[in-house]
Amino acid sequence: MNILITGGAGFIGSALVRYLIEHTDYRVLNLDKLTYAGNLQSLTAIEESSRYEFVEADICDSAVLGQVLDSFCPDRIIHLAAETHVDRSVDGPAAFIQSNVVGTFTLLQETLRYWQAHSPQDFLFHHVSTDEVYGSLGDDGAFTEQTAYSPSSPYSASKASSDHLVRAWYKTYGLPTLISNCSNNYGPYQFPEKLIPLVILNAVSGRKLPVYGSGKNVRDWLYVDDHVRAIMQIAIQGSAGATYNIGGGEEQSTLAVVHAVCRSLCDWSNRFCYEELTSLIDFVDDRPGHDWRYAIDSSKLRNELEWKPVESFETGMAKTTQWYLENASWHEAVTDGSYRGERLGRV
Repeated sequence: MNILITGGAGFIGSALVRYLIEHTDYRVLNLDKLTYAGNLQSLTAIEESSRYEFVEADICDSAVLGQVLDSFCPDRIIHLAAETHVDRSVDGPAAFIQSNVVGTFTLLQETLRYWQAHSPQDFLFHHVSTDEVYGSLGDDGAFTEQTAYSPSSPYSASKASSDHLVRAWYKTYGLPTLISNCSNNYGPYQFPEKLIPLVILNAVSGRKLPVYGSGKNVRDWLYVDDHVRAIMQIAIQGSAGATYNIGGGEEQSTLAVVHAVCRSLCDWSNRFCYEELTSLIDFVDDRPGHDWRYAIDSSKLRNELEWKPVESFETGMAKTTQWYLENASWHEAVTDGSYRGERLGRV
């Protein structure tokens, strides 16, 4: 099987590429623009594989997409390429519309042309999306595949738009597509603008640990390797036209996550003191339009495709903390002075 992955140099994409090369015999083509969050150093372990190919390209470039599709002849396209950071979408929404909406449209158009011209058997286009398209929950309940969309940020609005495009190309043109909506991912190789790696690296350096508002906003946390296994089960066994929610079933408030990072650092090294680390917590002005709570009902995926997460929040956090402590060269190289943990997304 030939699998084309867009955004395969990003956090989730690189984890998926590594998994495919290490655990399957599929051929993999990674198409990535290599923006600030795309890093080929995340793929050094598999880059010499004869089954792996990398193409540096923008999903908005229809000519390159067409050439890649016609030459590689994918059986599956797993679409991960996207701008993803909510705070950056507040500062600069145009890039999110261009990549997430225009890029997805361009990829769908070229995929439709390829599918109609080549008629690959059992072809599927898997669009990887987010639970943020559903908006905000109160203190109770969980998102299901039937939850109405109500995005709050430019980021979530752009992902909701791309979801709608994918469904429209299935309903209008018959293109075999499906969608997955996942909860907050964490794990190794995540760019340190996101909460968990940012707190780890700030704590190690003795810098303040920023917490938005009261720190009581709740997210469902999913270890990235569990997400990758879900993606593959959906891409191989899922039904065209379907939607699957992917959640770790691990609800944690922002403040609880920060405390968990501090405890995990202390578990891994006696150079850290829990009380000293937690004293670095700094409550800052809340993010504009900050959703109160996300929670995923992934029973459809668990029941139909028999997926379940392997990692608990505690075991996943331990693995994540250990990785960042042991891979300083990676996170020093990816930031390269261009990102120093500064606050983004002010209005």
